[in-house]
Amino acid sequence: MPDIELSTGTIEYEDTGGDGPVVVLLHGLVHDATVWRKVVANLRTDHRVIAPTLPYGSHRRPMTRPPTPDLVNELIAEFLDRLDLRDVTLVESDCGRAQTVAARHPERLARLVLISCEAFDNYPPGLPGKLIGVACKVPGGVSVLVRTLGLKPLRRLPVGIGALTKHPVPDTVVDGWLRPLRTDPAIRRDFRHYGTHVRRAELLEAAEGLRTFDRPALVVWATEDLMMPRAHGRRLAELLPQGRLVEIEDARTLIAEDQPERLARELREFIAAT
Repeated sequence: MPDIELSTGTIEYEDTGGDGPVVVLLHGLVHDATVWRKVVANLRTDHRVIAPTLPYGSHRRPMTRPPTPDLVNELIAEFLDRLDLRDVTLVESDCGRAQTVAARHPERLARLVLISCEAFDNYPPGLPGKLIGVACKVPGGVSVLVRTLGLKPLRRLPVGIGALTKHPVPDTVVDGWLRPLRTDPAIRRDFRHYGTHVRRAELLEAAEGLRTFDRPALVVWATEDLMMPRAHGRRLAELLPQGRLVEIEDARTLIAEDQPERLARELREFIAAT
């Protein structure tokens, strides 16, 4: 897997290469670029797909500057600049950083795709997001959280991976997501710093900025999402000048896990049509 040294630290990423339209896929907390593995396998035949692993707890290299949501916004913009990516379709799932990037740094973007993600005042999202926030503030809380998520019988609970997916994620994949937090104190420090520097107003500010994002935008929402209110999908699509909404059944937040073929088809058709 290639990597790139940015001003905040080294980021690993997957890059399929090729001359097709550029698609950059952003993941959420406590998982990495592998959450997109099935979507990447589908799109790589006719797109250049790039999936960075962001410093959200499943990264393997500690940051040189402790990450915050605002710092990750700038890191994503820097990543696009350093790779000289143009006419990018920027796709986010779960976390809401792409909204701020689109509002503040639209120059390299051709399209925006928001998939069942934090938005408006749902930040941190749902009960799991709030539990992460508490764990980051309590001494030793992150270690307890990770040990709990590491217990396979508990993974389907609605406060763990079960809140994010309707269908089980392979244990080998989840183990990979959790390993850095379980084994590296520096990664736990990064995660705590991120979780204790959330600005509740960030995504409300981003929503105002999206009102002037004058490029095609697709909002994809899971009908059975337990963390991201279904109404937020409609609101995002309505405030984006060229936004439209697609809802996907039999899925929760991580549609890339629950319905990867349907999601890849929606992405391919959206990019081709715009």
